Parts: sequence; C-alpha cells; structure tokens
Amino acid sequence: MIFDQVSFGYDSHRSVLKNVSFQIEPGTSVGIVGQTGTGKTTLVSLLVRFYDPQEGRIFLDGVDIRDYKVADLRDQFGFVLQESVLFSATIAENIAYGRPGAAETEIVEAAKAANADAFILKLRDGYKTIVGERGSTLSGGERQRIALARAFLKNAPIIILDEPTSSVDVDTEAAILEATQRLIRGRTALIIAHRSSTLTNCDLIMKVEDGQVYLLRRKPSGVAV
Repeated sequence: MIFDQVSFGYDSHRSVLKNVSFQIEPGTSVGIVGQTGTGKTTLVSLLVRFYDPQEGRIFLDGVDIRDYKVADLRDQFGFVLQESVLFSATIAENIAYGRPGAAETEIVEAAKAANADAFILKLRDGYKTIVGERGSTLSGGERQRIALARAFLKNAPIIILDEPTSSVDVDTEAAILEATQRLIRGRTALIIAHRSSTLTNCDLIMKVEDGQVYLLRRKPSGVAV
C-alpha cells in the first residue's frame, strides 16, 4: 500500500491532507492517531475510494486504486467502525452480511473468534434473534462484536478499525481487543483510535497533524514514511 504525494480537501479553501506519502508492507498493523478533524478517517476513506485525491496517487499491490473496479477494491477490506451498521434482521444474517451465503457453521465460528458466541447463546432465540433497526436491541459492545464477527467471516486481507472500543466499558473493551488481535494477525490493519490500549500491539503508530503524517513509533517491519 503506497500513498504517493496525496493531497485532498473537502472544499477548495482548506486542504485536509497535503502531499502525504508513506508505504505499508502487507501484514503490518498501523495505528493512526491525531486530534478530531485532522484527517485520520479521510486517509482510509481515500483508500477505499469514498473520495479520490485532488493530487497524487494511491497504490494497492502495485496497482493504482483507480484502476480497480470499486466493488473489487472494497472486497479487499473488512471494516469495524465506531458505529457499526446492523440491520433489522437476525444476528446470523447480520454476521453473514460479511459473506452472503456462508454456512451456519462458518457464522458460528466467526462469532466465536469475535468473542460474540457466548452472549448470542444467552439470547432467547440465539442466532435467530432479531436485532432492532441499527442494532438498537443490543448494547454497544455487543454490536461491535457482531461487526467483528462479520469481518472474521469476510476474511479480507486488509482490516480497517475506526475507534472500535470508543463507546464500551473496560470489561467489554478487553474482549473486543482480544478478538481484534486475532482478526488483524497476518493481515494489513489500519487502526484509528484515541485509547492507547487499542494501539499497544501495532507495528507502527502514525500521527496525522496539520495535513501531514508523522511516524511516532516503528518496530522492525516494512513501513516507510
């Protein structure tokens, strides 16, 4: 993954990112930190082509991401967001959204990997429990673990985690962090977080500030900025 002199702004009066360049080797976990509004989420939004940069290029596996079909590009990513989107459907169907047509055994294995199986089985209808619109019948931590299960099931090579533990208590955070470490193992991961506990095992920490990306910590792995 390469950002090459990337600049972007949501309007013509202010650039959010200015000539940003860095390279991330496959299998590297990257923590992204910075104040609200500095461009952390913008980085990953450009990567999956929710927006295109005004200047510069982004490469994935040596290919300019604009040369991919958008659907094919996004199939390479698994997402766990601060407010994960759940649908008014069964828990099993919500997990299977990560890979439609998945077998029941695969859904259960994904839930176990996400530390979600135990709470699901305590529900009256288990995996057949209907969650309310946007998952309103579940707690924030339960919704996050369903989102993690969805990402496990999708099994994408690149994982994007955007504030995955921002709205959960300490005990739930521990369960989510344990599952998160399993999820990112062997994958490229971009983790946006304010809580330092979320970033403990990252290979690299990058700070986004004043439109630039700064390297804060680096282990001996293939990342350059």
